[in-house]
Amino acid sequence: MTDPRQRWERSRPVPTFCGEVELGDPALPATVLTRAGGEPYEQIRLLVRLHGEPLGYLNLPLKDGLLHHEDFYDTATEAFRDRVAIHLRGDGLHAVAALAPGVIPPREKTAHCSRSVVDPTSVTVVVCTRNRAAMLPACLAGLRALDHPDLEIVIVDNAPSDESTREVFDREVGDVARFRYVREDRPGLSWARNRGVAEARGEVIAFTDDDVRVDSDWVAGLLRGFRSGTHVGCVTGLVSTATLENLAEYYFDSRVTWASTCQPHLYDMDRHRLAHPLYPYSAGVFGAGANFAVRADMIREIGGFDEALGAGTATEGGEDLDAFVRVLLAGHQLAYEPSALVWHSHRSDLDALRRQMWGYGTGLTAYLVKHLGARRSRNEILAKLPVGMWKIWKIGDATRESYGREHAMPRGLLARERVGMIAGPVLYAQSRAAAHRAGAVRTGAVDARS
Repeated sequence: MTDPRQRWERSRPVPTFCGEVELGDPALPATVLTRAGGEPYEQIRLLVRLHGEPLGYLNLPLKDGLLHHEDFYDTATEAFRDRVAIHLRGDGLHAVAALAPGVIPPREKTAHCSRSVVDPTSVTVVVCTRNRAAMLPACLAGLRALDHPDLEIVIVDNAPSDESTREVFDREVGDVARFRYVREDRPGLSWARNRGVAEARGEVIAFTDDDVRVDSDWVAGLLRGFRSGTHVGCVTGLVSTATLENLAEYYFDSRVTWASTCQPHLYDMDRHRLAHPLYPYSAGVFGAGANFAVRADMIREIGGFDEALGAGTATEGGEDLDAFVRVLLAGHQLAYEPSALVWHSHRSDLDALRRQMWGYGTGLTAYLVKHLGARRSRNEILAKLPVGMWKIWKIGDATRESYGREHAMPRGLLARERVGMIAGPVLYAQSRAAAHRAGAVRTGAVDARS
């Protein structure tokens, strides 16, 4: 019998170089792009941006590791001509017939470009981390490069087993005044997030993960999202794939929508509803916990994050889904703003991916059963549940379609996620009891007001 790991390796898709290009100041790679082992890449994926605004992705072949620039401009003109024209008209500029170096002026030379306006809002960035000191330097380097004028960055070290995270913090950013180190000894991502909320001094609190590199305009993109509606309480952003080297990364990239959607969107419980049978309880449509921001007064008002949900608990997820839904149920709007960009390093090995898919399944049904227990949402969910859960159950099949039939699916991923869905309600009960033992658990306004 063939070893599944050998089968997985043999069916591995073409490793792809991931990068970006800004049309206002294009700097396309001009040298051979090689992998860590020295082999040239055969394919490149570029996130195409215009004055910071993501337009979409282009996948192009490489010849001996080289990108033909004419191919890029021809393909980009065909793919993004309409969106470029709309953007340029918004900046008071004329549309262009074809894209080429020097055709579009850089952002700083577009006098009417609202994207260049400095927002005076005070912002606190919270990064929760646990025993992943090796990942932290790259994350801290991106955060250090942010230039928002009123900014603080709080690193929450959650139940560490040693001092390695503190040592990395001291070495990398210990001399930077706007960085603060905080320790939260109760294990669980929601405990850590709530500690960050308690420590935050900013009007807006932005969250990202320790395996993420933020774009230099990340904060500006988040604040732009808050201006997109009259009652925006939460903004999520684009979580772009940083590496595509193997099947695990390809699968996860195909599995999530927030890694590819480049159109802004506004959600609420009134005119801006999504046509989904389980809305607003639909999974993963609003964004991801790796990239979002909330108004500080709002997140405190709705009760923070549910400490029975999230990584580090039996449920292993769902705290971000729960928070997004409670934002909407409380009467606020949620804006998805792709210019709030971060780059995420996905799980690169099969075992880690299986664990993550299990957590996606358990977190999903754990947060749903929590809302089923609330009088306010119980009847609505029960009415939507049969069709909604069938659609959620079939997410894996949709992933298979976008993933590509020419590649063998990593074995066991769909089964792990679906078994996790079945286990989620029981795990939520266990996690809720554990959270109560750990301290005064906050489960959010969905319980307190129901």
